Amino acid sequence: MKTVFPPPPQPLVAVAGTGARFPVRRIFCIGQNYAAHAREMGTDPTRSEPCFFTKPGDAVVPDGSTLPYPSATSNLHYEIELVAALGSGGANIPVSSALDHVFGYAAGIDLTRRDLQAAAKKAGQPWDMAKGFDRSAPVGIIAPASEVGHPNRGAIRLALNDTPCQRGDLGDMIWSVAEIIARLSQFVELRAGDLIFTGTPEGVGPVKPGDRLAGVIDGVGTINIGIA
Repeated sequence: MKTVFPPPPQPLVAVAGTGARFPVRRIFCIGQNYAAHAREMGTDPTRSEPCFFTKPGDAVVPDGSTLPYPSATSNLHYEIELVAALGSGGANIPVSSALDHVFGYAAGIDLTRRDLQAAAKKAGQPWDMAKGFDRSAPVGIIAPASEVGHPNRGAIRLALNDTPCQRGDLGDMIWSVAEIIARLSQFVELRAGDLIFTGTPEGVGPVKPGDRLAGVIDGVGTINIGIA
């Protein structure tokens, strides 16, 4: 089919143990899925309906990247998260079969323009420019679920310039991966290639040019990025 200009390149994420790449379709995220993080953000961690937001697929950047400090912010924050990569999808997926749609898992970092997010919250406006900006979704190598299973326990931690800053456990998530998939599929039809960022533990904070972030999720993988 003839196009008016060359199609943009397909965002891809490396898969552990193979030369294959995972083609990214869309990125979904859930807000405040760890009680301690909800409290540090000034909200009630009582279990309630999950808050979803999105990032564009081409916001993905690979492990080991050095990213330019984004424009329009003076308060860029890190948030390490477990990322679920879907190999299939559907609408109205039951919790009981939700994990059947997960191809694998990776460590990711949800970069956030915190000042823009705070202003949007105060004005009752959407978070798009606070969350969905260029290169806002670093993702590590995907570990296939066939190799690592479906982790629901294990440490998730992040270091800033070798100093620990975030630490939690996957078991502390308010909404499990299966519950997130099931609820999200009631709003949109999920498909192969979708990535789901599943929330961050406490300890989020700012990064500045020259900083390096190193994250690890036990049994899943690592993520390392620098800020230029």
